[in-house]
Amino acid sequence: MPVDLPQGVTATIGAEAVTLKGAKGSLTLALKEGVKVVQQEKHLEVQADTTGEGMNAIAGATRAHLANMVMGVTKGYEKKLELVGVGYRAAVQAKNLTLTLGYSHLINFAIPDGITIETPTQTEIIVKGIDRQRVGQTAAEIRGFRPPEPYKGKGVKYSDEKISLKEAKKK
Repeated sequence: MPVDLPQGVTATIGAEAVTLKGAKGSLTLALKEGVKVVQQEKHLEVQADTTGEGMNAIAGATRAHLANMVMGVTKGYEKKLELVGVGYRAAVQAKNLTLTLGYSHLINFAIPDGITIETPTQTEIIVKGIDRQRVGQTAAEIRGFRPPEPYKGKGVKYSDEKISLKEAKKK
């Protein structure tokens, strides 16, 4: 299945990597051995060696990564996190995200390159970027500081995440 290249996205195909450039920036994907990417007009096709075992799976994963890269350089990705709990706060200061999550100390999280973090309110965090994997990984690291607990639901959760609460112990 080919990957469509929308208007304004250019692909540079090398022997070991594919680079996509768009309005939001550029991304590079290293190619595995036995996988070839061919550009035909406004489409990218991923071809695999039929001799190797599991090469179809690697070609399918490469195709999915290329589709995610096209989406990233045109629209970008974002993940929303919510802080649930009394006194839980977030603030961005220069290249750091400062979190108050009920511990005896503040948590200073260094914002990685290529990622922007916004805090529209004290209990909302928006992670944005063009690389889907890095946006998801950064959001997961922030959530990892205080994952939601199952009794009161306090912690850092994704905005679309549903926390199923357990019933408290009965006497």
